Amino acid sequence: MATLNQLHRQGRPRPEPPGTSPTFGRPQLKGVILKTMIRKPKKPNSANRKCARVRLSNGREVVCFIPGEGHNLQEHNIVLVEGGRTQDLPGVKLKIVRGKYDCAHVQKKKQ
Repeated sequence: MATLNQLHRQGRPRPEPPGTSPTFGRPQLKGVILKTMIRKPKKPNSANRKCARVRLSNGREVVCFIPGEGHNLQEHNIVLVEGGRTQDLPGVKLKIVRGKYDCAHVQKKKQ
């Protein structure tokens, strides 16, 4: 806690605005898929990561990672998006929630 003298000199500390997180201060956001794409990860890793360009309910367009093996997503599908960075994909800070709206659960592998 600041003393009265410190508050007088520096002013009150400002709380940071809620829009700094990837989901803009919310736990999840709904969105519509504009395009599905494949991205390549950063240097030591090599794979094809499945991503989607999504227009969120607040009007922003972001790139989201689609977790799990295989997906059924295509253009105009409605998805739920949550925060969660994919470490080897630069600029991808959101994940699509499997099993909600038009995104199906991950299918169990047959042995």
